Amino acid sequence: MRHALITAGSKGLGRKVAEQFIEAGYSVTISYRQDKEKAEALWSKYPAFHNRIQCVQADVTKKNDLISLVDQAMEVFGRIDVLVNNAGPYIFERKKLMDYREQEWDDMIRGNLDAVFHLMKKVVPIMRNQQFGRIINYGFQDANTAPGWVYRSAFAAAKTGLVSLTKSVAYEEAENGITVNMVCPGKIEGELKEGAIADSRLHHDPHTPIGRPGSGEDISRTILFLCNDNSDMITGTIMEVTGGVDVIHKYRKQK
Repeated sequence: MRHALITAGSKGLGRKVAEQFIEAGYSVTISYRQDKEKAEALWSKYPAFHNRIQCVQADVTKKNDLISLVDQAMEVFGRIDVLVNNAGPYIFERKKLMDYREQEWDDMIRGNLDAVFHLMKKVVPIMRNQQFGRIINYGFQDANTAPGWVYRSAFAAAKTGLVSLTKSVAYEEAENGITVNMVCPGKIEGELKEGAIADSRLHHDPHTPIGRPGSGEDISRTILFLCNDNSDMITGTIMEVTGGVDVIHKYRKQK
């Protein structure tokens, strides 16, 4: 049985990803930072699969938490086939870089870039021994071209750095049966983060080219496909799942 380690898998997009892997027959270890009740709710949702689900408290901005997370996954399940770096701090307040506090900058870089480094350092050797691995990172629209993103400078800097890291490790580890890809979610809001595509089709969105909002399932099914044994030809890829929505330039001042 393949095992998936999913950071921040108790709610939001991570919750839907965790559910997709459980239902596809994987065992999973998910991390949560504070919301233990949400983690327990996921575990309770699948009473027949309790022996396949582990929930671990971890703050992705703390190296020791990440090391412990991997160690606990290995202790219980003995392998890690998939690493989904779903967690990543985000500052919703729109403000310019000069208005960021140093701690906010540090959290953005540690949680969105450094965390992936620390997890890869622990997980890649395991995947090398298995001669199989799938690593999924998260980006944002147009991250592949390193765009400027007004009022999101720290987050954008971390994620565009992660683009290069994703590609570099993909090339370095291809010989070991390990693929590394990035998925870039579009605009997915509210309950639809944990929702199905069928749910999103009930909501017409005139501002979305495809006519509906995004859902968690749009992301989770993409990730599950990239993690398939037969998806080994896809590595170093930055895949956008946006429905054609442009969120990067919405705050640019119109001339």
